[in-house]
Amino acid sequence: MNIFWTIVEVFLWVIWFWVLITVFIDIFRSPDLSGLAKALWFLFVLFIPLIGVLVYLIARGGSMHQRSVW
Repeated sequence: MNIFWTIVEVFLWVIWFWVLITVFIDIFRSPDLSGLAKALWFLFVLFIPLIGVLVYLIARGGSMHQRSVW
């Protein structure tokens, strides 16, 4: 049973880093944010990661797909 929980924990860490990196990429990909706004979002997500990612996804998550399309 310990192996199962270790696998689940590793999986959740990988998902967390994937979401964090995706948010960082979206911050710098966004053309409608100024440089100051990008820096503030970056610092917010960097220093308060869980709350920062959740707030970013609620505030700007709806248009993340549009910015990711080339």
